[in-house]
Amino acid sequence: MIETRLIDGKAFAETLRARIASDVTAFHAATGVKPGLAVVLVGEDPASSVYVRNKGRQTLEAGMASFEHKLPAETSQDEVLALIATLNADSSVHGILVQLPLPGHIDAQAVLATIDPAKDVDGFHVVNAGRLAVGLEALVPCTPLGCVMLLKDTLGSLAGLEAVVVGRSNIVGKPLAQLLLREDCTVTIAHSRTRDLPGVCRRADILIGAVGRPEMIRGDWIKPGATVIDVGINRITGADGKNRLVGDVAFEEAQGIAGAITPVPGGVGPMTIACLLANTLTAARRLVG
Repeated sequence: MIETRLIDGKAFAETLRARIASDVTAFHAATGVKPGLAVVLVGEDPASSVYVRNKGRQTLEAGMASFEHKLPAETSQDEVLALIATLNADSSVHGILVQLPLPGHIDAQAVLATIDPAKDVDGFHVVNAGRLAVGLEALVPCTPLGCVMLLKDTLGSLAGLEAVVVGRSNIVGKPLAQLLLREDCTVTIAHSRTRDLPGVCRRADILIGAVGRPEMIRGDWIKPGATVIDVGINRITGADGKNRLVGDVAFEEAQGIAGAITPVPGGVGPMTIACLLANTLTAARRLVG
């Protein structure tokens, strides 16, 4: 039986936010500029509203300027695009984030493509995705960036380790694979149609669940001693009728097998906003020069 170490993303994120706040103070003193983050929320999705509120609060706590644009659900695509054009031209805004999902009548790809890549702190613009893919400097999606930070804090050098990413989304799976390649890992992207998915997972020194299916990755899929990063956040109803959050990994089964694992909640989740703040500071430094 292996003693499984819990990777405390909440504590790491608190330390990271404190460091960012210190760097923001120094940046402001040197340039007279406060990094500014603009968040655009269209509609009243409850989860998105909570997330935007948390982003705004943490942006201000880091000493940055926060610009929230809350638009009604019936806002037209042209109106959203016009707002983004205004934010692109605003020198006090260094980061622009459009909260997803958008209402069905708005083409999310068209909206994301309108954001100035230099202000694309979510790292979703095709220019940033392409730059990441070919190894150039880019703004990187926040969740994958947070995963790699946690891995390096847990393991030190990742060079030579075999990593399996279960999930192929543009938001997590694909950019995370690129970041792991940068760290000299040997990387496999797997998904629900991978043949012998359990067998592929058992090869992994680093196993990442980012598929969005509750507890899909079972304990016996994990190589003994592997480091497991669980990106999934799934709300399920337990036998007692109460809702609870679980990840993509069967956490209890992983105990005693994995060498280290992120819990859900309290693992990867807190890193996402912290890395958003880090990206905003990075963008401000590049834009201000």
